[in-house]
Amino acid sequence: MMSTSILATDGYKFSMAAAGWPLRTETFYYSHRRGGPHYLPFDVTELVTRMLPTEAITPAERGWLATQGYDLGGGVWAALAQGAAAGGLRIDALPAHSWFHDREPAFSLTGPSAMVSWLEPLVLQLHYRIQVATVALRDPEAMPAMVAHPTCAEQADIIRETLDAVGVPCPPMEVRPAAYLDQVRATVAELVTIVEDPRRIFEVGMRAASCMAQHRIALEACAAEGVHATSNVALAHDLGLRAVGTMGHEHVQRYGSDDAAFRAMRDRFPGASSFLLDTFDTVKSGLPTAFGLVAEDPTRGDTVRFDSGDKEAQYATALELAATLGVRPRLILEDGFTAAMTRRFETLRRDAAIPAADQLYGYGGTIVRAEGDPLTRDRVAAVYKLTQTGPTPTMKFGDAPGAGKESIPGLPRLCRPLRPDPDRPPGLVVQEGEPVPEGFVQVTETGSKAAAGAPTSPDAPPPPDTHPRPEYSAQTWALVSDLTAARKRHIAGVL
Repeated sequence: MMSTSILATDGYKFSMAAAGWPLRTETFYYSHRRGGPHYLPFDVTELVTRMLPTEAITPAERGWLATQGYDLGGGVWAALAQGAAAGGLRIDALPAHSWFHDREPAFSLTGPSAMVSWLEPLVLQLHYRIQVATVALRDPEAMPAMVAHPTCAEQADIIRETLDAVGVPCPPMEVRPAAYLDQVRATVAELVTIVEDPRRIFEVGMRAASCMAQHRIALEACAAEGVHATSNVALAHDLGLRAVGTMGHEHVQRYGSDDAAFRAMRDRFPGASSFLLDTFDTVKSGLPTAFGLVAEDPTRGDTVRFDSGDKEAQYATALELAATLGVRPRLILEDGFTAAMTRRFETLRRDAAIPAADQLYGYGGTIVRAEGDPLTRDRVAAVYKLTQTGPTPTMKFGDAPGAGKESIPGLPRLCRPLRPDPDRPPGLVVQEGEPVPEGFVQVTETGSKAAAGAPTSPDAPPPPDTHPRPEYSAQTWALVSDLTAARKRHIAGVL
């Protein structure tokens, strides 16, 4: 049973809502970047509706949030209540029992900014249901071993529900919460040994888990090893931990530039900010902008957060900027960090004479991943990205355009060709209201649709994906072109 607590999200969802426009209408879309094709075993509208909070924030919860630094305004709570109400959230999705391919928009959610953003970590947990169904249909001989040892009863229920939805018998399973707890404790203990102080570690694995129950066990293990900071607000509340998080890519996309986004967070949300560097380009924009703001007021304790890309090269650039500007902000390292990577960056820290307390680490999948379970979020690179804020389309880019990090802008809808061509991608992304080209049919629907409307039978999986992305319509390409040009102007302005 999914949590309906209004606290059941990542901490930075609250800070971004406070520093953004919580009541503005926005659209996010869900997709997998690799490993396709993927099978959608559930009705998106039904399942996402189950995720929505059913009760208003209580005075006690609101008071506790304030102690964590999230003393939020009425716009945030109004947006959350509006999104949870009937008609407050629009869902455009492929029908249940559809196949979708790499980078295709499986579904999109439109509603008040604070609500559609709030849903992200719970929506991303759907990767597990999709992977179980996909493996059951594409590789049935391997599936039993992949689901043999659920971490908790809730994960086991998800497996049974998913396999029942695709008509595949559930194999024998042994639920092993104690073994999972011990495994996570060992992982966290190793990380603590490397960094020598558990206060330098925080946990960000909510979206990497299969369910809230699994994440609870992982956080109990973290707490047992002295790690008491997590992005999961609900479980921080329940387990007596500290809720953390200030900024994600969507915040920078809303403002259209690193400088505007960083200043908005610094000037609108109390406490130290954590500047996320890679929405446009880490070295050319994120780092110089972040260090410039830190230099304006070095006493605030702001941090810079490394995410994707070549982090060693980025780290070297950060050291150069620190020397040039005479400042030294705290550094946060995330994005797939392992024990080996941590050891490497601890060596770099010592070589640069950076105090230990000024270099922090965030771990998600490294901590949450269950041993022997290959069906991780990273396996398919599940993402939930902002596509439009108000009337303005937006994209997430990253350091290497063309490398696969770019998101789809606008209000995307998926079409299929009436006569598939193996030499062309199987999907065409059009914009809402754009005429569907001749020879195609739109398969994205608004609201629930019967399984009979599925474009592909579950007993006939498509061949493995060989195309880097779906085709784009003329309007979609125009948006990509305009936003790419805006990115170049943005970077040129920084340089």
